[in-house]
Amino acid sequence: MNDSSWGTPPPAGYWGPSGQGPAPGAVPAGPTYDAHDAQQTRPMPFVPDVSAAGGDQDDDRGAARLSGPLFRDETPAAQPYATQGTVPQNPEPMPDAPQPAPRQKKSAGRDLGAAIGVGVGLGVVIIASLFVVKAVFVGVVAVAVVVGLWELTKRLEERKGIRAPLVPLALGGAAMVVAGYVRGAEGAWVAMALTALAVLVWRMTEPPEGYLKDVTAGVFAAFYVPFLATFVAMMLTADDGPYRVLTFLLLTVVSDTGAYAVGWRFGKHKLAPRISPGKTREGLLGAVSFAMVAGALCMQFLVDDGTWWQGLLLGLAVAASATLGDLGESMIKRDLGIKDMGSLLPGHGGIMDRLDSLLPTAPIVWLLMVIFVGST
Repeated sequence: MNDSSWGTPPPAGYWGPSGQGPAPGAVPAGPTYDAHDAQQTRPMPFVPDVSAAGGDQDDDRGAARLSGPLFRDETPAAQPYATQGTVPQNPEPMPDAPQPAPRQKKSAGRDLGAAIGVGVGLGVVIIASLFVVKAVFVGVVAVAVVVGLWELTKRLEERKGIRAPLVPLALGGAAMVVAGYVRGAEGAWVAMALTALAVLVWRMTEPPEGYLKDVTAGVFAAFYVPFLATFVAMMLTADDGPYRVLTFLLLTVVSDTGAYAVGWRFGKHKLAPRISPGKTREGLLGAVSFAMVAGALCMQFLVDDGTWWQGLLLGLAVAASATLGDLGESMIKRDLGIKDMGSLLPGHGGIMDRLDSLLPTAPIVWLLMVIFVGST
């Protein structure tokens, strides 16, 4: 070894040279000591085990090692103790091997009992009002519109600070539904224009900060909720209006049910993961299949002058519009950072969470019904 540090007196605990050195049993002192002879005749030092508290030895003296590292943190992780020269006195316990996570059972994500009970209750109210007195059903639609507007404007204010004026929206929205039932599409458009104007004027009574975003959100809410809902009221004006509305409701519900059932059981390929991670392509195929079958049956047996092939096309259109409507509200809720628009309906969320598929589907069904069998 050519390291000059070996010429210094050895530390305490050093074993010393063998009997072949200049002074047996001890290291010679004074100028007569030949460092070169000591290096040639002295045996290699033995480095004791490092204590658990760590070592403070000079790194230069660690140049000659029996095997393995001098410091604990230099121990190679990939080399087992059996291949090293010195086994630690207090080896750290090896961590337990990771256990596979237990397989979780698929969950529907909601309280199905409450959802089914609320759904049946709503269905009874809608069917009873639909076939008893048409005006009562129009009132049910108007109430649903007002509650939906309240939920939407409330979430916009809470999450984004957007204050769309609720009073003109609620009054105008209810008037819009009635105008659509009484005066048809012309009445609905006039009520929509007046509602938008009322939103612009009402917001002028407050400070100008945020005016543009508030009135923009108000006009959007007026179109999204009450205006689209007026097409349900317009369907009701036909002679077989209750059956047209029933067909519209059944196809939308069947489409959602088919998407849910098939997607939950067989869904593997995401449809739009960035918008709604729970929706799958298999679920969309289930929605299309269920809605087309239901459409053929409804058009053949419920709607006057309807045929089964018209029902197939109607079911296909309903499945597409209902899915797009659901994705559209999912975009709104993701932007707002919420899961549901409200909590009024146990197992469903809010009114808007039930109207998401119905609202964009209403004008599609109304238009196809007019094309297939006329408006009266």
